[in-house]
Amino acid sequence: MLKTRMKRIATKTELDLQRLAAIEAAVAALRDEDLLDFADIFAVGDQTPLRVMAEDQMRRRGLRL
Repeated sequence: MLKTRMKRIATKTELDLQRLAAIEAAVAALRDEDLLDFADIFAVGDQTPLRVMAEDQMRRRGLRL
């Protein structure tokens, strides 16, 4: 029972990591204009992981809102 549960958790974790990598790749693949639009959506309010990703990409590209 424990082995099955651990295997299920490991599989879910791997799928979650793959999904996160796909999201990060999608944000990185945005054109500058689209990245600015994306960042603008998350600019107000609490800091979110998507906001952090957008800000990191903007910093790498030398872009500002």
